[in-house]
Parts: sequence; C-alpha cells; structure tokens
Amino acid sequence: MDIRKFYEGNEFEAYEYLGAHLSGEGTVFRTYAPNASKVAVIGDFSDWKELTMNAAEDGRFFELVVSGAKDGMRYKYRIYDKKGGFIDHCDPYGFGMELRPGTCSVIRDISGFEFHDSEWLHERSVCLDRALNIYEVHLGSWKKKADDSWFSYAEIADELVGYVSEMGYNYIELMPVSEHPCDESWGYQITGFFAPTSRYGTPRELMELVDKLHMAGIGVIVDFVPVHFAVDHYGLTEYDGTKLYEYPSDDIGYNEWGSRNFNHSKGEVRSFIQSAADYWLSVYHFDGLRMDAVRNMIYWNGDERRGENKNAIEFLKSMNSGLKARHSTAIIAAEDSSAYPRVTAPVFAGGLGFDYKWDLGWMHDTLEYFQSAPMYRTRDYHKLTFSMLYFYNERFIMPLSHDEVVHGKATVAQKMNGQYQVKFPQARALYMYMIAHPGKKLNFMGSEFAQLREWDEKRQQDWDMLKYPLHDSFCEYVKKLNAVYLEYKALHYDYDSTNFEWSDCNAAERCVYAIRRKAAEGDILAVFNFSDWFQFGYSVRIGAEYKAELLLDSDDQLYSGSTPHGSTKFSCANGSISMDIPPFSGRMFLLAK
Repeated sequence: MDIRKFYEGNEFEAYEYLGAHLSGEGTVFRTYAPNASKVAVIGDFSDWKELTMNAAEDGRFFELVVSGAKDGMRYKYRIYDKKGGFIDHCDPYGFGMELRPGTCSVIRDISGFEFHDSEWLHERSVCLDRALNIYEVHLGSWKKKADDSWFSYAEIADELVGYVSEMGYNYIELMPVSEHPCDESWGYQITGFFAPTSRYGTPRELMELVDKLHMAGIGVIVDFVPVHFAVDHYGLTEYDGTKLYEYPSDDIGYNEWGSRNFNHSKGEVRSFIQSAADYWLSVYHFDGLRMDAVRNMIYWNGDERRGENKNAIEFLKSMNSGLKARHSTAIIAAEDSSAYPRVTAPVFAGGLGFDYKWDLGWMHDTLEYFQSAPMYRTRDYHKLTFSMLYFYNERFIMPLSHDEVVHGKATVAQKMNGQYQVKFPQARALYMYMIAHPGKKLNFMGSEFAQLREWDEKRQQDWDMLKYPLHDSFCEYVKKLNAVYLEYKALHYDYDSTNFEWSDCNAAERCVYAIRRKAAEGDILAVFNFSDWFQFGYSVRIGAEYKAELLLDSDDQLYSGSTPHGSTKFSCANGSISMDIPPFSGRMFLLAK
C-alpha cells in the first residue's frame, strides 16, 4: 500500500496491507487508528488476553505478528482512546466475521482459490450493445433448507446456476453480501465491508459460487454501499475513539435510515471505500457493482434543498475512474433517484462515470399506470410515453426490484388493477412492455412466477405456487419472453436513438401502443392493448417491404390466456399489420424484409 495515496484518497488496494494476513510466521494484524493511545489484538489465539500492537509507518498504524493465529480463529482490536477507555472493534479490513449475534472478525485465507473463468473474464463487457437481463437475488430467502436454515454459497450454487440459466437471465445481482448484524437490513447496514456474510459460509464458498456462475455464462453484480455504515460500536463507529469514518456533526452524520454517513472529504475514508469496491471485483471476480443510494452522496442526506455535497461528488468521479481503469469491463451502476445530470457520462466528459443508472422514474410511472383502473388509462396514457422524452439523457436500467415488493407496496403481480383473474394478463403485458422498452432489464426473484406475497427476508420464495397453472404458465411466459430478449439484437441496441420509434403513441382512447426496435438483423414490433375491452381492426404501419412473424402473444392459452395456441390472427397488407387485440395483452413480432 502506498501511504501517501492512502491519505490522499487515491489508494485502491489498502486491503493488501491492512487487515489480518496469513503468512509463514502466523498472521500479521494491521489496523489504522490515528487517534488511539494504544491498540491491542485479542482473540482465540491469546485466550482473549491483550497482545499489544506496535506503532507502524507514521505512528498512526498499528501492527503485530502473532505466530499462533490461524485461519478460522476469531479476533478483535481493543482500541484505547486518549482518556484510557477502550472499545473492542471488529477489523474494518477483516476478511471474515462470525455469525450474528457474534461480532468478532475471523481470520480468513482469501488466497489460493483456483478460478476457472479466464475465458469469461476475457469475453466480458459492460453490455452496452448486448443483452443485459438481471435476476436480483437475496441469497437468504431465494431458497431455504427443509429445516428453514440457509444454504451455503457452495450448496446453493448448482441450483441457482441451473434455474437462472433455464429462465433466460444472463446476469444476477446479489443484494449485499458484506457482513451485517441485522437480517432485516438486507445487508445495507454493514459492519464488515471486506467480509462476506457468514450466514452463507466462507469466502472460498462465495468464490466457488461466482466461479460456477461464470462457467455457465452468467455474470454477477453485487450491491455495494458507499454512503453509510451501521451504528454498532463494535464496527466503524468512533473507531479510534474519535469520529474517524463519520462526520463530526450529527446534523450530517446520520441519515434517514438511522445509520452513519461516511465522511467522503477524508482521504483515508475514500481509500477505504474504493478499496472495498476494488476488493469485490478483484478478489471475488464480481462483474460489477450496483451502488446504493447515490442520491445521498450527490446531495447532503439526499435533500436537494441542502445543496450538493461537492466532496462526495468528486469522490464518486475519482472512484469510478479508478475502478474503470482497473476493471474496464465491469459494470458500475447507480441506484440514483435524483435528476442530477450526466450520471452515466464519462468523468472526462463532465459526468460521474457510471455505466448505468436505474430508471426509477420509468418504474414509478409504469407501476402507477397499471395500478390505475382501466377507465383512467386514457387520461394517464402518456405516463407510458413520458420515459422516452428523457431516456437518452442517461444509460438506463429498467428495474422492478426488491424495493417494489415490500413494506405494504404489494408484489408486481398483485399491484395490477382488478380482481385475481385479471391481474395475470396485465402482468404478462407489463413484462412484455418492459422487454420492448429500451434499457437493460432487472427483475426481482419471485416476480418471474407472479408471487403474490410480499417479499420477506425470513422466508424462502413461494415455490409451491408453481403447482398452480396460473403461476406455472406465468413462469413459462417469462422464460419465453426472456429467450426472445436474449436472441434478437434489435432489443439490445438501447442507446442508439435510431433503434427506437413509437409506431403508435397516439391511440389514447384505445389505450393501444406500438413500439418498434430496429436492427439490420430484423426489427421487433410490440403492440399492446392495456384497456379492458377488445380492440377490433387495429392497424399500424410497418412498411411494404416487411413481413411479420409472430414471436409471442401474451394472451396465448399456453400462458393461461384466452387465445387458443396457434390461432392468433393478424394480416399484413399495403405496408400495415392489422389485428384484433384482446384486453390486457401484448404481441411481439419479428419484421423481416
């Protein structure tokens, strides 16, 4: 580690120096505690008696080699403040932690795992002109064992790989796997930024999971939290007896989630955060980071009225530039609810340097539209066209994430207006609209089979729902829709403005829309009827030189619709395609010359 870069906030590999590192002599413990009067390490290897650490480097670091400290042993740092009091802390750079409610760090060997993904890493890209279909997963509640305990990273690997591949997702996004004390935080209140949560096993087992996904051609993005950390005093809070990682003032030191905000103006804090980001990409071979709550870095506590946080903005630029220099094909995505400009523009062009931004505006408008009664959809018609007025301002991911299926919001399928029977056709049409709309895709686990119970981190998904035809056929429909998305390149060129056109966005009284996506290999036309009545004799121009082939009808009886399989009717004449469209349905066509 370069100490000068560490203080300047330009170090990306601080984890190679700090933390607990196994060596031939035992384990080398190092920690940064510039305001401590004394630091000792305690652990299984010392019968929890203090082993005083020596001042190192410029006196602000402390280190000790302990010959009896081995892989799997627990430890903490006992840090004395200037008044002689002490608190026992887990290691900020520790590579492992014990299972909650335990709070100790655990010595872990993160070297020596043999990855088999060199071909994957060589071919990997940020998918700007490729399909990016993301399945968002919370590992603890995707599936559980019969006794309601968690599967380990290694135990769940084969089943997760097989399922994701079969369903037609080519990336997964893991909700935070950094260690956290409270299950209900879902991993967003972190105490171990370099420690994979012990809920699901060891670092090597997590590496095995990532490796197996790569071998199956599936990328892995992980949620990363650069904004805040848990308030627990055994963690980063007042680490050396002072507010080392947090702001000195509580007015900006706490946020809406009750956690501590990182002080992004301090070089050592910047080096800590970006080293953690590099760590997951370098050591675990993750293919990208979804950075949580970016709005709260752009504006003080996310409040635009309080103004921009200039230091945090500059940090984002510096971190993203550094990460892209080290991992050019890794995806860096922002979960940002602000309208701050140029989030996905390169830093050298005045942007923040993200590859993608979640389109939360599209998500809100779309779900509100489908929650409204059909009688109001003529009034709300342009809620679904508004997104394309700003779409090319950024590179967007279209998310239907975990945030939309909790806290009384209902699941995606349950949000659909009306009684049980009409929710399913609307949800099928919604997902076809999502696939047809420009932007990369993200869908939360359980939504692919129209789960009707809100997500609960304590329970596995309701897999037994697949024994019911409505849910099983919905799952088959999403599988087919995903296959269409992966196959046809017209659906991949999202950020080329010549790729998209509204073939019809002026049929408000009918609640009919037509989207066309263009490519040399063939165009995709998607036609939707979001009203609750049949639309007879609907016609849209496609060009005299084109012929139409039906790829998917959301109303097909295969998917519990009302149209007998193979009997969907349409005609092409005089450069137009004409059809009768059932209520709450969508049809997708391939147009070829």
